[in-house]
Amino acid sequence: MAKTILIVDDEADLVKVTMFRLKSLGYNVITGVSGKEALGLIKDNRPDLVLLDLRLPEIDGIDICKAAKADAGLKDIPIVIFTASTNQISEQAKEAGADGFLVKPFESGQLTAILNKFLG
Repeated sequence: MAKTILIVDDEADLVKVTMFRLKSLGYNVITGVSGKEALGLIKDNRPDLVLLDLRLPEIDGIDICKAAKADAGLKDIPIVIFTASTNQISEQAKEAGADGFLVKPFESGQLTAILNKFLG
């Protein structure tokens, strides 16, 4: 059975390109555009990996990550924060409990490395 990846980002073009790459590799992809819907999508779908933008409408990615990692039923789902902002992103991501981070724009090989690391 194909693994499921949740992408939460409000940049439509990035979501479209990333979704195309992931689907071409055989993954199921779910998408969301706001922080408000992100936690619900994680709870309802229990994806195998979450690619979560740092800056989202309503609730930012750091707060979503903290909430998911604080939930016993969700804490083992790997969350990778991705953002165009590089200022202290690794520190913020670690403090929130994120399992990794990816700086936008990212190369196909960087995405593949994340997939291999967390999904085998």
